[in-house]
Amino acid sequence: MENFIPIADKRRPAVFKGTRSLIISLAMRNAVALLLFLSFNSCNLAEPREEYTHYLFAYFTGNGAGEEAVRYALSSDGYNYYALNDNEPVIDSEKISTTGGVRDPHILRGKDGTYFMVLTDLLSKNGWTNTAMIMLTSKDLVHWESSVVDIPKAFPDTFSKVNRVWAPQTIYDDEKDKYMVYFSMLEPGSYDKIYYAYANADFTGLESAPRQLFFNPNKMAAIDGDIVKKDGKFHLFYKTEGTKDKGIKVAISDKLTSGYGALEGNVDQTDEAVEGSGVFKLIGSDKYILMYDMYMSGKYQFTESTDLKNFKVVDEQVYMNFHPRHGSVLPITAEESERLLTQFPSRKVPGILSSKAEGAKPINMVVDEENKEVYLPVDSKTDISRFDPNFQLFPENSLSPMGVRDFSKGPLDYTLTTLDGKQERYSVRVSKANNPVLKGYYADPEIIYSEKHGKYYLYPTSDGFTGWSGTYFKAFSSTDLVNWHDEGILLDLKKDVSWADRNAWAPSLVEAKVDGNYRYFYYFTAAQKIGVAVSDAPTGPFKDSGRPLIDFKPDGISGGQEIDPDVFIDTVSGTPYLYWGNGYLAVAELNADMLSLKKETVKVLTPDKTFREGAEIFYRNGLYYFLWSEDDTRSPNYRVRYATAKSPLGPLNIPEDNLVIKRDDSQQIYGTGHNSVIHVPGTDDWYIVYHRFSRPKGIEMGDAAGYHREVCIDRMEFNADGSIKPVKPTLEGVQGVD
Repeated sequence: MENFIPIADKRRPAVFKGTRSLIISLAMRNAVALLLFLSFNSCNLAEPREEYTHYLFAYFTGNGAGEEAVRYALSSDGYNYYALNDNEPVIDSEKISTTGGVRDPHILRGKDGTYFMVLTDLLSKNGWTNTAMIMLTSKDLVHWESSVVDIPKAFPDTFSKVNRVWAPQTIYDDEKDKYMVYFSMLEPGSYDKIYYAYANADFTGLESAPRQLFFNPNKMAAIDGDIVKKDGKFHLFYKTEGTKDKGIKVAISDKLTSGYGALEGNVDQTDEAVEGSGVFKLIGSDKYILMYDMYMSGKYQFTESTDLKNFKVVDEQVYMNFHPRHGSVLPITAEESERLLTQFPSRKVPGILSSKAEGAKPINMVVDEENKEVYLPVDSKTDISRFDPNFQLFPENSLSPMGVRDFSKGPLDYTLTTLDGKQERYSVRVSKANNPVLKGYYADPEIIYSEKHGKYYLYPTSDGFTGWSGTYFKAFSSTDLVNWHDEGILLDLKKDVSWADRNAWAPSLVEAKVDGNYRYFYYFTAAQKIGVAVSDAPTGPFKDSGRPLIDFKPDGISGGQEIDPDVFIDTVSGTPYLYWGNGYLAVAELNADMLSLKKETVKVLTPDKTFREGAEIFYRNGLYYFLWSEDDTRSPNYRVRYATAKSPLGPLNIPEDNLVIKRDDSQQIYGTGHNSVIHVPGTDDWYIVYHRFSRPKGIEMGDAAGYHREVCIDRMEFNADGSIKPVKPTLEGVQGVD
């Protein structure tokens, strides 16, 4: 027990002596907590451990005062993380570093029960040059012994001029039975390269001078290396810089210390600046998570893969009650989790975190901590009379009763018990909610009914990308407007479009007969221009025409953007029209090939000052309806208005009360806009398809709510005079159509 700190000693500042010191927890603990802590550590940590159950996330939080320090967070599922120690440091940076700041924590579990941590020794307020890393060991993830390794001082003959030593990590080399430390270094007149060296036996320094492990073949920086072994091959994730292909890349080798060949392209799924890749495998799964720091926007993105080459964004499944910077994730046992919770408790821990029940919509779950009420929406197929919510809790909390219960008659009570024995009662309501209709973040929905296939098809903007930076479009199909099948990507700007590779927004599709055969014309926004692609099937593949269809402003228009196409084939005349515009509404007749425009027919139809974007035109009972969105998609007041006309070219008649759909604060529904409309064949049933802020978190996201949107469908009805009745946005949505 000689490694444990008496509570009296824990209340004194740790003293840094030479290059090796014992790091003392910053948090003050009472005697009960100490006894619990000692009992948890009385076991032999070198013995085989129980199955991993939780995830420990080690990170720092920024460049400000006190932010360059190691912090911990815990997760029970690898997606939802909650900060320990109220997001305060768990190690005192000033006691272990030469600069007063540490960054980029990486923790490795050793084969003998020892934990190894390595850190960048850098305080950013002094600039971005540094020469040292920090190597630490622990037997319990709480108490750490540290050593500073200053590269120029340790290896003056070979690296005396090094002025950057960044983002070290450790991996076990089973062939040499040693721990290899790898990191990037920069020397004057060169660019950052990744080096490696083996740690000495007690992990206090390096055995020999570092050797080069990898350099960017483009002769630009390679930093933030992270090596993962899969199927006998070593995958080196790294960040590169430059103007053309900056981002996170992968190099692969059969050997740990040599032979890495860089793959083409990036694996990060954003156009934003990124760094600090961290890869870990989910417990009991074949899935890997690649996470990275989107440091310019303050966002941390999670992506998922099974092959370490193809990744998809899973941000909609991720929640953190803190804002991390470059860190790493370590799977841990329930015992280790309980030890950390005891040593680093947080006062800001919510009771019920999420749900993993089949049919549940955890993104839309509402937890009211003040009133201890939980609302869990589920899809239409779920039998709520026999339903197990399978709630996810903060580690070491428990909930009773467990298992299947009958929620069909109203809310049911649960008792939450925390690690310290405190009990709280929650009222849980489970209800069927068909809105949103798609899983994940999507916006600007276009919907059609295919005469050929007898199905509905939905074409949204792929959302969830910072600054609306998505680059691909997907399609979904349904027979009842409730259950939607993901048909996959139908157009990828980076692969399928030669004239634009960014900002894939707001598509429109029309099914038309050409020479007796059905063809599908897909109009889309890319790089603030409008293009068109063609296919023989509503789900693609689509072939781009090779050039933008709209890349000009109509006469008399100086502002706005050339976005948001809507194609309408006049029910009366059969003439196809293209409508578009942000800040203005323009229309032009399409040629018979549906791929080109009659420019001489371009006309501006802007209804009034409320027009922003997202035009939608349809015909009913002798009237042409023009719908549009008002305000900004980042605003909770984003909403839909309408006008009518006797012709698809106007003039427009604007009703005095022309709001179609708007926010509903009582239901926490905000940002209801950019819609399309669908008519059920053979009926006078109409539905409006629109997006809203992600509920319930969107309203708290600020501008980010404008690219974290979800698609909903509600019934739209008309008065006897043809005017549109105001639509009330709902959580329940439509109940299905035949």
